[in-house]
Amino acid sequence: MKNSIAHRIADFLKDFPPFNFLNADELLNISEESEVLYIDKGNILFNEGESVHAFFYIVHKGAIQLQKFQNEQYETLDTCDEGDIFGLRPLFAEENYIMNAIAEEESIVYGIPIKQFKPLTESNKKVGNFLIQSFATNTRNPYAREDKGKLFFGNQVIEPVSNSPLFELQPAPIIKKIVTTSPETSIKTAAQLMSKRKVGSILVTKNDVPVGILTDEDFRDSIATGEYSIDNTVDKIMSFPVICYPKTVTIAQAQITMMKHNINHICITEDGTPNTRVTGILSEHDIMVSQGNSPSVLMKAIQRSHSTKELKKIRNKINLLLGGYIQNNIPLTHISKLIFELNDATIKRVISRCVVKLQQEPPVKFAWLSMGSQGRKEQLLQTDQDNAIIFADPPEGKLEETRDYFLQLATKVNKRLMIVGYEYCPADMMAKNPRWCLSLSEWKEQVAKWIKEPGPDEILLSNIFFDYDITYGDSLLSNSLSDYILDLIENYPKFLSVMGSNALRNPSPLGFFRQFLVEQDGEKKDFFDLKKRGLQPLTESARLLILSYKIKNISNTAERFDRLAQLEPKNKELFEGCSYASKALLKFRTKQGLQNRDSGRFIDLSKLNKEDKMKLKRAFKSIKALQDLIKMRFETANVI
Repeated sequence: MKNSIAHRIADFLKDFPPFNFLNADELLNISEESEVLYIDKGNILFNEGESVHAFFYIVHKGAIQLQKFQNEQYETLDTCDEGDIFGLRPLFAEENYIMNAIAEEESIVYGIPIKQFKPLTESNKKVGNFLIQSFATNTRNPYAREDKGKLFFGNQVIEPVSNSPLFELQPAPIIKKIVTTSPETSIKTAAQLMSKRKVGSILVTKNDVPVGILTDEDFRDSIATGEYSIDNTVDKIMSFPVICYPKTVTIAQAQITMMKHNINHICITEDGTPNTRVTGILSEHDIMVSQGNSPSVLMKAIQRSHSTKELKKIRNKINLLLGGYIQNNIPLTHISKLIFELNDATIKRVISRCVVKLQQEPPVKFAWLSMGSQGRKEQLLQTDQDNAIIFADPPEGKLEETRDYFLQLATKVNKRLMIVGYEYCPADMMAKNPRWCLSLSEWKEQVAKWIKEPGPDEILLSNIFFDYDITYGDSLLSNSLSDYILDLIENYPKFLSVMGSNALRNPSPLGFFRQFLVEQDGEKKDFFDLKKRGLQPLTESARLLILSYKIKNISNTAERFDRLAQLEPKNKELFEGCSYASKALLKFRTKQGLQNRDSGRFIDLSKLNKEDKMKLKRAFKSIKALQDLIKMRFETANVI
């Protein structure tokens, strides 16, 4: 009987890495020592802080959630489906589990014995490398990994990953021998100290707590320009407040922070706040040296670019970066943030250069809005551009003259973005179109028409426009419009019902017997429309629900569902499932698009393996329940 079970386990394992790297005898030997665990929904396999087991695990059927207690609640960091491995910590570190593993549904899990499996990781490099990558990425764990890159079976070290995007998820290369000074130190003394110690920065501390940082750039900006004398104290020219992190900061977190705040150094303190003792410093240079290349390098290249041709080359490098991230299974949250920041910087650079080329300052304040997928921070692949301009109400009689300036600006910007790689919108929903280049008062008048008299066209335009994110200019204009929209929606509840009805026009992606609903005719006959059937229902439902709560400044679909999960504890499981689905489907579309060199929208199901189909079906599970909620809450049956 045991031999029969072992054969069934081996037959399952052979289809999934790293077990597919083993020969038949090795696989059967491991299977004979494996355990079969039946876990009811809600039951826990292991707890955070629990001593590690003698096994790591692979899901045979069902789903296992990996959760971490943070922000006073358990948050799901990952969901493991059929064929996913988890609980790898015993292979990497002799320490307790740092997450909970709980069954999301009734599940069958195979326990793989570590004692018998370790020798295979020594003798089979492919197995070892796969496991180190799984530990670095599939856990979706942003916490410390002190022993990354090494498996604990003697002194053998797994192939280094410092030239891989995986490297960005390991602890950053912190310099612990730091140079500090007090706020009362003279600039001259500080400069001499930096020169003597051959460092590019010096931390300014008071009672060992960071109060500022002094860099070469501060000397250039404040001393070389003659603004301050070298006899002044350093607190006159230091940069503050200091951005701080704990020692567990990853390269990924450091990269995003440096890009977001346009800084080159991060201070390391005992608890990651500016209120505790300094323990180290991290510079962009340190990351570049250890990594060889980074998104920060691309960001600097964007900011220093002087031509559209340069930006196009950088954009191609971003695509290569994206491909590497997807190939190495980097968490989508990290990918989205980095690619958004790089896209955003590219658009900013194009706009600022076009303003200079017009040789005339804008006549009034304005805001450039990115809409659609870029507005939602979901534009990973290069798709068409959707954008608009809001400009402040001009003096009486100056409206058309003012609009003419911004139309000239938008025409230049749209053209250059197209050259960089962002195609023109087929529906002409771009700022160079006078319909999408309006004063604040005109925009308020326009959205009022959409909300008060919502028809199919009005809902379509609202769906595109209401996901805007300000890319360049005055945020007061976009905030004013957002407040106006939310107040108006509250007074015209019919709008949400019509929007809800529209969100239901695409039924659940799966038909009877859980079969995919494919296109029935046209050029894409028998293809599966991932955007229409999967992503769009999630995007539109998230937008609708977040608008009903009058919440602004959250445009990303997954983040909207995460916020909804906090607002509605009784629907927490559903919304967390939707958040997972939106990220999983976006990542799948990106992967397909990169493979096929297209938008990734239409999927040839015949080319998908069983594992991919299973993961898609899992992501679709939440859509029907979500649509049922929309139908009830917004009374869509009453919409005529």
